[in-house]
Amino acid sequence: MEYTTLNNGVRMPMLGYGVFQIPAEDTKRCVSDAISVGYRSIDTAQGYYNEEGVGEAVSECGVPREELFLTTKIWISNGGYEKAKASVDESLRKLETDYVDLLLIHQPFNDYYGSYRAMEEAYKAGKARAIGVSNFMPDRFIDIAGFVEIPPMVNQLEVHVFQQQKIEKEILKKHHTQLMAWSPLAQGKNELFSNGLLTAIGEAYQKTAAQVALRFLIQSGVVVIPKSSHKDRMEENFNLFDFQLTDGEMNQLEALDLGRSQFIDHYAPEVAEMFVGAGKM
Repeated sequence: MEYTTLNNGVRMPMLGYGVFQIPAEDTKRCVSDAISVGYRSIDTAQGYYNEEGVGEAVSECGVPREELFLTTKIWISNGGYEKAKASVDESLRKLETDYVDLLLIHQPFNDYYGSYRAMEEAYKAGKARAIGVSNFMPDRFIDIAGFVEIPPMVNQLEVHVFQQQKIEKEILKKHHTQLMAWSPLAQGKNELFSNGLLTAIGEAYQKTAAQVALRFLIQSGVVVIPKSSHKDRMEENFNLFDFQLTDGEMNQLEALDLGRSQFIDHYAPEVAEMFVGAGKM
């Protein structure tokens, strides 16, 4: 396993296991499988409605809690200081732990400044070892980073070979904030798994296109959290540390960047309306 050190000194695995869209009834099994494969970082969220399954798996896995890195996120409907504060305690209860290793604001909607104050308080109280944001595009990130007491340690964004977040990456460097990728395999969009360049590079290392895509992000300094409900695919996604891409291969893969989201445009009015609606549900 390779690690990155966050701006407060906390070490974070470069590879984790994500549970977005994993049904609640399958989460315990999937997380248990991931931990048995070797994953030590698990990423969940209040809005995934499967924190309980993560907590059960972690409690029963036999791996000491201090060897695991747990991430969860405050959902829009829990925005604001009071609701966010209460939601953190609820997440800890569901996760069956006294602390999370990383606590994020899930989306830049509702009173996220109030939510961030609650996270700063949780951080000071030892309920979170690190705090940050998710889906904060350059304007929102610069705004919040400029006015909070404790700078964000992580920003989790859509990052993959087709959306490399090159502008955001430079901004995060200025603030010493770690970039973390959701959907690092782009859910297979643009035929990622059969992409000619990824496949050709993979053949040289006896690796798949997916493994090359993940290795590219890790070598670019991006934390990745691929998701799969199949143990054999979890194992494939985990086996990324026995090969190294050359500078030439990295340059070739950088050219795959399309510079735009393959899923959702956070600047679009209809997207903002969708998230505001979700926050009021």
